[in-house]
Amino acid sequence: MMNKYMILLLLSVLVAAFSQILLKKSARITYDNVIREYVNPYVIVGYAMMVGSTLLTVAAYTGLDYKNGPVIEALGFPLVMVLGRVYFGEKLTPKKLLGNALILVGILVFYS
Repeated sequence: MMNKYMILLLLSVLVAAFSQILLKKSARITYDNVIREYVNPYVIVGYAMMVGSTLLTVAAYTGLDYKNGPVIEALGFPLVMVLGRVYFGEKLTPKKLLGNALILVGILVFYS
């Protein structure tokens, strides 16, 4: 089941999750002018990572059935939740935990 294209798609999800963390880190900083809000290292690297994630996704789809894409991409939600907790100390509310548990159960059901 796990092949190089699936690994590329998983890597794409990981890169996208980390890019979201960088963009959120930038959004939490107060800048002295509007231009610095959008032109700073966090934003530039975050968007570059998003482009990289898109390219990885396109490469992954060359060898995967299209039905697998959205299922694997859904792993980004629990990953962002965990990274938000680790890097920002965000609260893990019962709603967040339930929602992400349902996503993981859905993925398990799809692949079993």
